[in-house]
Amino acid sequence: MLPSNPMIPLSRLVRTSWLQSKLHLILSLTSPTFLLSKLKLYLFVSGEIDKPIDCRDREIFNLLMKVTIEHFKDIHFYRFGKPVRGSNGSTCDMAWRFRPQQGKIAAFYKDYRRFVITRSANCNYTVVGIGDYHSGVNARKKKNQKPGFEKLPKNSENPAALPEVGEVVNDSLPVIESESSFSLGKYLIYSGGGDKCKSMNHYLWSFLCALGEAQYLNRTLVMDLEICLNLMHTSSHKDEEGKDFRFYFDFEHLKESASVLDQSQFWLDWEKWQIKDRLPLFLVDDFRVTPMNLAQVKDTLIMRKFGSEEPDNYWYRVCEGETESVIQRPWHLIWKSRRLMDIVSGIASRLNWDFDSVNVVRGEKANNKEIWPNLGADTSPEALISSLQDKIEAGRNVYIVTNEPDTSFFDPLKDKYVIHFLDEYKDLWDENSEWYTETKKLNNGVPVEFDGYMRVAVDTEVFLRGKKQIETFNDLTSDCKDGINTCNAST
Repeated sequence: MLPSNPMIPLSRLVRTSWLQSKLHLILSLTSPTFLLSKLKLYLFVSGEIDKPIDCRDREIFNLLMKVTIEHFKDIHFYRFGKPVRGSNGSTCDMAWRFRPQQGKIAAFYKDYRRFVITRSANCNYTVVGIGDYHSGVNARKKKNQKPGFEKLPKNSENPAALPEVGEVVNDSLPVIESESSFSLGKYLIYSGGGDKCKSMNHYLWSFLCALGEAQYLNRTLVMDLEICLNLMHTSSHKDEEGKDFRFYFDFEHLKESASVLDQSQFWLDWEKWQIKDRLPLFLVDDFRVTPMNLAQVKDTLIMRKFGSEEPDNYWYRVCEGETESVIQRPWHLIWKSRRLMDIVSGIASRLNWDFDSVNVVRGEKANNKEIWPNLGADTSPEALISSLQDKIEAGRNVYIVTNEPDTSFFDPLKDKYVIHFLDEYKDLWDENSEWYTETKKLNNGVPVEFDGYMRVAVDTEVFLRGKKQIETFNDLTSDCKDGINTCNAST
């Protein structure tokens, strides 16, 4: 193009153009993009390309976060842990804390997975594989370790007030630090009674009465961590003693939120120091002596002894009558075992937190036509297909909770849904699982059975995490939960 200014000679214009092109070439040869490409070529030629992936590299961290967020679309991420080396030079382990986007249960979950990473000739990184739930064991950190986590946008809820599933569990028994600490303490213990080997609901109703009284009196509850599991939940069909409270409930949460001591440790300390320090004991053998009557007792230990005559020897009798309006059972202190909740999280994760759940009650109720006349027919495969067609879309993952022993009974539903049952996930509690290893250690090296109560607890919690939750009564049958003419009472 001719110059707009006719006074500039053409020869000068040509020379200027030549200089500009040379300058552009020099600048392009020294640009960051050019130099980076040359560096990558050098790395490839010199063998650097085959060196182990540096999992601490910020570029790797950003890549893993991006891939994780894109892969798991049905969860909300709270924060990520910084990646660490995995099993070899091409893998990195990374942890994150999250909540399901449509979760109805308030809890935080932790997952840690192993990522397989490749590096191309131009040094670009690509994630070519993501491991299963909790596969990234090197990224598992103990609770309250501050290093290694970066927060995503803040959540308005306080995470400390919610269960944290997936963290390392510290449910070691609390101990008294010294003789003086023990002697200055005030304690409450319940002894004997008829609560043993009753249902778990009965056990909790009584235990929380004792804990509520201890809190009312500002005393430490001395508790027996051994539980007798009722025969309804055992494979032997007999009551089984010697079960550990920590198999079923979150003892770490309990001991951090309330003042409790293990009974066996307490009696060892009592024998050592009671006579020496002249520690007084106040004995109560009548449940009608109310906590309000005991508020002024100064003795070191208050012991409630219960006799052999039922039902007056049930612990919960202490919280009846006028006491009922004074003692509040602290239900918020009882959380399910985080080891069991970890199995729940593992099942939900394998379903990508994107499933619907159906509870189908059959068994003895379905066979009892006098009390539940329609239940058997209403929960037949054909009836279920008809009932669910307007409630759950075809092709969905459906988790079925049922007491029907033969799950092949539900095979006709497979034509319309992808159905799942608890036993599909046995590897989460078999001898190669985290649960098996940790409970065995807790049980002094003796393997722990994944018993009926645990199955019910896990089944129920998975059900509650379904996006749609279909119940037998109200949703699938017109029969009342507790039998004919009890619907109003049930609700």
